Amino acid sequence: MTDHTDAAAAPVPPVALTRPHEFTTHGITISDPWAWLKDPNYPEVTDPDVLAYLEAENAYFEAQMAPHRALVDRLYEEIKARIKEDDASVPQKDGDYLYWAAFETGGQYRKWWRRPVGSPDDGSADELILDEPALAEGKEYFRLGGFSISNDATKLAYAVDDNGSERFTVRVKDLATGELLPDVIEGMLSDIVWIADDSGFLYGLANKEWRTDNARFHRLGDDPANDVELFHEDDEGYRVAVGETSDRRWIVIGTGDHVTSEVRLLPADDPFAAPILVAPRQTGREYDVDTHGDTLFIHTNDTDPMWRLVTAPISAPGTWTELIAPSPHFYMTGVECFAGFFIVEGREDGLDQIWVHSYDGAEPKRITFPEASYAAGTGDNPEYDQRVIRLGYESMVTPGTVYDYDVETGELTTLKVQEIPSGYDAARYATERLHITARDGTRVPVSIVYPKGFPRDGSRPLFLYAYGAYGHAIPPGFSTGRLSLLDRGFAYAIAHIRGGDDLGQQWYHDGKLDKRENTFNDFVDVARGLIADGWTSEGRIAIAGRSAGGELMGAIVNSDPELWGAVIADVPFVDVLNTMLDESLPLTPGEWPEWGNPIEDKAAFELIRGYSPCDNVRAQDYPPLFISGGLNDPRVTYWEPAKWAARLRATKTDDNVLLLKTNMGAGHGGKSGRFESLREGAEEHAFVLWQLGVEA
Repeated sequence: MTDHTDAAAAPVPPVALTRPHEFTTHGITISDPWAWLKDPNYPEVTDPDVLAYLEAENAYFEAQMAPHRALVDRLYEEIKARIKEDDASVPQKDGDYLYWAAFETGGQYRKWWRRPVGSPDDGSADELILDEPALAEGKEYFRLGGFSISNDATKLAYAVDDNGSERFTVRVKDLATGELLPDVIEGMLSDIVWIADDSGFLYGLANKEWRTDNARFHRLGDDPANDVELFHEDDEGYRVAVGETSDRRWIVIGTGDHVTSEVRLLPADDPFAAPILVAPRQTGREYDVDTHGDTLFIHTNDTDPMWRLVTAPISAPGTWTELIAPSPHFYMTGVECFAGFFIVEGREDGLDQIWVHSYDGAEPKRITFPEASYAAGTGDNPEYDQRVIRLGYESMVTPGTVYDYDVETGELTTLKVQEIPSGYDAARYATERLHITARDGTRVPVSIVYPKGFPRDGSRPLFLYAYGAYGHAIPPGFSTGRLSLLDRGFAYAIAHIRGGDDLGQQWYHDGKLDKRENTFNDFVDVARGLIADGWTSEGRIAIAGRSAGGELMGAIVNSDPELWGAVIADVPFVDVLNTMLDESLPLTPGEWPEWGNPIEDKAAFELIRGYSPCDNVRAQDYPPLFISGGLNDPRVTYWEPAKWAARLRATKTDDNVLLLKTNMGAGHGGKSGRFESLREGAEEHAFVLWQLGVEA
């Protein structure tokens, strides 16, 4: 690796050396001259050549951004000014206490509080139960994971990751004394669930491949090395999770991959009892379980990708009786039981819906919302026996709103509306839900927000975002950061492309495995449709995607580079073929149902090879690119964006800027702390404005 930077001249990008490396699979030889960027000691990254290259790229990033630092700072201050610094969540009752979390002015992290029910809200009875700023002090990265109050409200078990590797350390706090108990568990990767008598809790450890293949019980005061493994999953593609039913009578041990699931129940008062297997795994069948009395409520896709709800007695969990049949227009996404009613959530033609059902079969009630495009869902509702449920609501023009909904009267009470201290006037903006026809005739929904008076003559820039994988829908929600683009004349659109489950699980299936290219085609066709409708023009579109959405960015800059004026690819999954061929990587076996197994399946090998961004970089002009990675990222390993950037630099024929920024102390989510993440967003916005030549 060499660096030719001359302080008196424009910055010159570093050049990653090539080292011959080839492998042959299915009779096809692949050349990968930047394979050396994967440190053989990973997850420890100590190779001096690797570190030198990443640091040189970071130095080049800083040099290129230096002339735009004033713009970054201005954008940062704009975005920060829209954040209420001393913000707090709405207190919620759980047993004898009200719980909430709050930021203090200038604070990067939350403090967690409670006070006894019925006590004054003047602060005199407030009790600080966890101080994130104190835990994060002196650390480059901090993230709170599992957070679980014991049933008797005397103890708190919580988990912390302080380097972005997603390997959490569990500690237990005595809430009466404020002291930490001696119990320390390293390497946790799960939720934390207390058993009924609070003598211990269930959790899952990450194994050496960063896979949670177990559910364990820790008794307070015992050496964690002696914790009892209550369940072990032998299939390396499956992950184990722990949870509890709404009534807290049962502990749930779930295991599954992207297409199949299996659930076991343990009595919360007897975790060593023989677990109840609800239904044995059946490839392609997913289900999840809640309980009401002695009845299981099972939400499943066994007969239809729109899902249905069945019930079964706990004594005969495999005897399923349909309660709510699948609907072609309503995609059922979840069911939650309460003592006097149950909630069914889903999306009707892509828009969130919440239905309240009674156990006696009376006509259900739909909670209605005022806008044509929005995102809504249930919030934190910890108590089983309650008549008022907490909801969240927002749209692309309406800030986040917290409601209480009275199940008996149907009344919605507004508890909190997201405050924007610098001011916000929703009347200045408009939002629409469009449909653009893709090349195969499929109508793809698009949510768009824009400043009122936006001319439809192709003259304005547009920011287009999508994800398109894992059945993960992108809701049309609110963003304070987005306002900095809207106020500079942009429209902002979300393409609800196949690969997500925005329109149901079949929408997801139609963008995975051998249909993966539908995802890329949908995105390109949405862009072309927006151009045809006058929203923007070729080369005036800024695009962004993260993780698997970064893979999308990599694919469409290879296929249609002329469309894009600026590209943000955050922690992009771009070395798809190599990653799916490396079963030693933490996530790979569990990813085969999503992408295909190129080790055993030549057709999958050919398919992935045909779109994997790193493998399809070609000698052509590419748009300006801003690529990010995280050194400690266990999901998209740092060498994927690094190898992609190196190959692009060596191959592309243009002089457009290409930036690679690697967070050397963070993982998949980028830097931690609310203000550090805002600054990263400001950098990306500044890059977009710079590349599109928009007046700042």
